[in-house]
Amino acid sequence: MKDGKDPSSHCSRTLQRRQFLKILGVTGSVLALNPASGTRSMLATAVSHARPAPGDIPKRPLGRTGIEVSVLCFGGAHLGRIQDESEAVNLLHHAIDAGITFLDNAWEYNGGRSEELMGKGLQGRRQQVILMTKLCSHGRDKKVAMRQLEESLRRLKTDYLDLWQIHEVVYDDDPDRHFMPGGATDALFEAKRQGKVRFIGFTGHKHPKIHLDMLSRNFPFDTCQMPLNTFDGSYRSFEHDVLPVLNERGIAPIGMKSLSGNAEPIKQGILTPQEAMQYVLSLPIASLVSGIDSHDVLKQNITIARHFSPMSTAQMDGLRKRVAAFAMDGRYELFKSTNRYDGRIGKEQHGLA
Repeated sequence: MKDGKDPSSHCSRTLQRRQFLKILGVTGSVLALNPASGTRSMLATAVSHARPAPGDIPKRPLGRTGIEVSVLCFGGAHLGRIQDESEAVNLLHHAIDAGITFLDNAWEYNGGRSEELMGKGLQGRRQQVILMTKLCSHGRDKKVAMRQLEESLRRLKTDYLDLWQIHEVVYDDDPDRHFMPGGATDALFEAKRQGKVRFIGFTGHKHPKIHLDMLSRNFPFDTCQMPLNTFDGSYRSFEHDVLPVLNERGIAPIGMKSLSGNAEPIKQGILTPQEAMQYVLSLPIASLVSGIDSHDVLKQNITIARHFSPMSTAQMDGLRKRVAAFAMDGRYELFKSTNRYDGRIGKEQHGLA
């Protein structure tokens, strides 16, 4: 970081906890409690001040935008993999009816099918949700991005997006490509000028330094999406290096890959879905993108969100230490060190496909 501070220091972690508790509505007198003796009561007070009605999915502010989103964000990539169209639409309806108000998508997900299915599911429900999709120019110019915007709006059957993000900023030269004259960031400005987009951001899963490069350009991003999970703290950590910067600037952090992208640690019994999701939701983030491809997964994730209570610092440290032996070599975060999780179009634009 340019100011020379160590993002993983105790001060940075304290800042994150303070900001998170502020989001939950904690007063300064509560924050003055001794962490060693008062953490649980402090967090309990925070939750009691912000707790929604019984059975509701909690909401949090989307950074400085002035709007709130559900702590769970419905992932569009998984939606497009459901073969039966009516089943996919029904699943989306159940998610919205259950209180998920934030929807994720991208122009390139499943060749556009994800946006098409979501568009069909949103008929008559558009005003109930905060709708996000992503441009996938992957370093091409503003014209490509604006064409994709029109295609996304048509597929989603809407005339505006609540949030439009640059998708998959994962290569070292991506920031320069997106900030070139007539590039993706110019498209973000143009879309806002035309009233077709309310808020703007970017996403990526590869390396914190790439996110920090994007943020160093002092562009007015409203959101930033990144991988956050129990393993992240020990390997190329977005939690330590990027999350504090976002919270300092009022840019809404959106988490993803809480189950490490393929849920392999869950399958191997290293931790449970509840532990994995509760950990990320205990971080100072606005929302967590959740890949949901069945009613069973939807029910599981909604239950976790509805019964969420923030973990204490000690509990989070304990979980990180418990998985540290599996985390230090990045074996469960291969999206950071390989291109097997990178999209085909992005690899093609970088000569890797």
